[in-house]
Amino acid sequence: MLTEIEPLTIRAVAFTLAALGLTAIVRAKGLPMRPPRDEVWPIFIAGFFLVFGFNAMTSLGQILVETSKAAIIAYTMPALTAGLAAGFLGERFDKRVAIALAVGMAALVVLASENFSAIIKEPLGPVIMLLAALSWSIGNVLLKTRTWTLPALSQAVWYFVASGLVCWPIVLVFEPPWHQTLPSAPVIGTMTFHVLGPMIVCYVLWTVLLARLPATIAAISTLIAPVVAVGSAMVLLGDPPSWQKYTALAMIVASVAVTLIRPSKET
Repeated sequence: MLTEIEPLTIRAVAFTLAALGLTAIVRAKGLPMRPPRDEVWPIFIAGFFLVFGFNAMTSLGQILVETSKAAIIAYTMPALTAGLAAGFLGERFDKRVAIALAVGMAALVVLASENFSAIIKEPLGPVIMLLAALSWSIGNVLLKTRTWTLPALSQAVWYFVASGLVCWPIVLVFEPPWHQTLPSAPVIGTMTFHVLGPMIVCYVLWTVLLARLPATIAAISTLIAPVVAVGSAMVLLGDPPSWQKYTALAMIVASVAVTLIRPSKET
């Protein structure tokens, strides 16, 4: 998509289509759409960080750094979320979670070590990806600061509405659609997948997951994402396999398993 469409235009279009698609689902399920007055601004602010901030900065960051490396840097999110959750939510993580977090972060270091010098040499892309991770973590913590009356699916609609309202004015100024050309069929197909998968399905699942689990544990479960990103780059883009990739894969799977699979006496 980034080869034919401007980065923020991708996000503005995706936010709008995701909002429309989610609205149709919410209506079909008969769920309430209108948030209580005291939840309007909290929902918009959470959506700004969780959806707009994360997605806008990851689009910009991927222009400046390879996608696989961008994913590695972005998924410092669990560590950032753990720190924010401990500071603002008072979440305490036991030895099991601490070990899982340490192993997961160490796995990202192993992945990055494959070409760490390139990340240091051109820091702007990595810095933007770190800011994206911070934005996502702030959004997660904001969602956990209160008990919401609006269903999670309905909340997700407003996350995208808020993000679209922020994104479109920026696009109209810096990436005027009338200066862009219609993308090719493969790119349109990719955009369709992007909206239906990451934008609609994944954000709904994440919102529900976050409502059921502590922020730190939920965040650790996302460490499987950079594994998918690096693995996909190997299969689809021809990125060479390496011991770092396979080692990090095993470490991340172990990290997620330690966190989410507990003995029956602990459940």
